[in-house]
Amino acid sequence: MKSAARSSRTIALSEGADPRIVQAALEARRLGLARLILVGDGDEVRAQLKAHGYDGQDGDGIAIQDPASSPHADDMAQAYYRLRQHKGVTLDQAAKQARDPHIYAALLVREGLADGTLGGAVVPTAEVVRNALQIIGRAPGSKMVSSFFLMMFDAPHHPRKGAHVFADGGLVIDPDADEMAQIALASADSFRAMTGQEPRVAMLSFSTHGSAKHADVTKVAEATALVRAARPDLIVDGEIQFDAAIIPEIAQAKAPESPLQGAANVFVFPDLNSGNIGYKIAQRIGGATAIGPILQGLAAPANDLSRGCSASDVLHMIAVTASQANALRDAASETPAGPDAEVEKT
Repeated sequence: MKSAARSSRTIALSEGADPRIVQAALEARRLGLARLILVGDGDEVRAQLKAHGYDGQDGDGIAIQDPASSPHADDMAQAYYRLRQHKGVTLDQAAKQARDPHIYAALLVREGLADGTLGGAVVPTAEVVRNALQIIGRAPGSKMVSSFFLMMFDAPHHPRKGAHVFADGGLVIDPDADEMAQIALASADSFRAMTGQEPRVAMLSFSTHGSAKHADVTKVAEATALVRAARPDLIVDGEIQFDAAIIPEIAQAKAPESPLQGAANVFVFPDLNSGNIGYKIAQRIGGATAIGPILQGLAAPANDLSRGCSASDVLHMIAVTASQANALRDAASETPAGPDAEVEKT
């Protein structure tokens, strides 16, 4: 995944004075994963860089932007005013709010000065998502924003090695059938973009092909039908239990006609309860590496960090964000889209 992220993409880190962020940024630049903008109080950021042994200058892949003194400050204020004036935000208020590092980092992406943003090491997920929706907006054609975890299985006891997607484990609480289908479609595209592999999508339930009857089972079956109608080319099955989706022998017993054949790599959970519990069990007991939550459905990458994240976690997320930016660049080269696409007014 990191090798796929190698590029000249620029990622704005909205908590640039945090030591974990600084350590990860320096390592990301050493590995050539991305160019980094550290957003925050300039003196504090420079002190952290010095503490980590960095004495370079702007232009070598690590830049500092202090929203209070940046030469872009007026442009960022104007951009935020244009986006939020319909909510009664005045230009003076916009100038003040644009000095918030998280808002400023999202504005850098909105204005084309960065390709993605990453934050959340010291603020709640809700703030990261709100800024992403209000400033960056949804991708053209995207009905919703959801999230996924990139789960890396590489321990000897793991029956299936490699990268898998678990969705949604961090954002959408109780999707209906249409929303679950949208999550599945976005997750399949995210898996392909992250890994270069063919997605094989399991729409998860406590039932396999009618083994139980319940409204929750019906929802998953309906969502599966919607995915198939939207993307006949996609390998997808549901409703299906997790074991039948990932173990070929169990698939042969429970779902012998399943196109997944026990080899699913994208797992779409029916709600946030099951998705969040599932990824944490896989991580904490199963020994998988969980990278995320990664947002999908946005016009440009904007990702969240756990407030308990390590520098290694941040490094992983820089790589993911750069990979998403590369995928969007490639998609844009096939289907050009204007930079001023309308942002949903929220």
